[in-house]
Amino acid sequence: MTPIFAAESIGKSFRGRPVLTAASVWACPGRITVLLGRNGCGKTTLLRIGAGVLAPDHGVVRFAGEAYERPRLDRLARQGLFYLPDRALLSRRLTLRHHFQAMRWSFGSLDVARIAGDLDVRRFLDERTDTLSGGERRRAEIALAVARSPLCLLADEPITEVGPNDTAAIVAALRQLARQGTAIVLTGHEVPDLLALADDVVWMTAGTTHGLGSPTAATTHDQFRREYLGPTRK
Repeated sequence: MTPIFAAESIGKSFRGRPVLTAASVWACPGRITVLLGRNGCGKTTLLRIGAGVLAPDHGVVRFAGEAYERPRLDRLARQGLFYLPDRALLSRRLTLRHHFQAMRWSFGSLDVARIAGDLDVRRFLDERTDTLSGGERRRAEIALAVARSPLCLLADEPITEVGPNDTAAIVAALRQLARQGTAIVLTGHEVPDLLALADDVVWMTAGTTHGLGSPTAATTHDQFRREYLGPTRK
């Protein structure tokens, strides 16, 4: 299957220190790619470049049939990409309903009641988002992503630091998005949950990436097990 999204051979340095040298990640319609790697290895940097938030030093981003050496979030968003950062997607001064209204103004009608009900955030619609807990806020952010019905979702640590019930709701929503044809890239450190969710696994290490294939293939990859999963994880 041809990826609808790909960030290819991306390089990025900060103050002369290389973070990415030749890193790539991709996503196909209806499939979930999980990008794994240790803290500080550059996963967030790669997603930010793929979303057009940060400019690469070299490499190319391909989305919906077009190639971008200098991708921009506003243009990619108009083409159907939704970027969920690891924090601060929502304006804390606005209610959740205001966020849905803004999305409706930009992208057309939304089934707010159904989506808010599926993510169990309906009771928060008229509350400012700065009153929500971390898990509630994350479910609200996922609800906005679902409402957009994106061609591609890039989600940075969507289940990090949320409780089991929040995780279950978010995982269910992501699976439903994939069933509807959305191409999804996720990062995080909740390895068992992410491997259970993944169709494809990409491992980031030493500034580059390795496509490991299915979760089964990844967990039997000797170097990945030795250097990332560790001896106690099966």
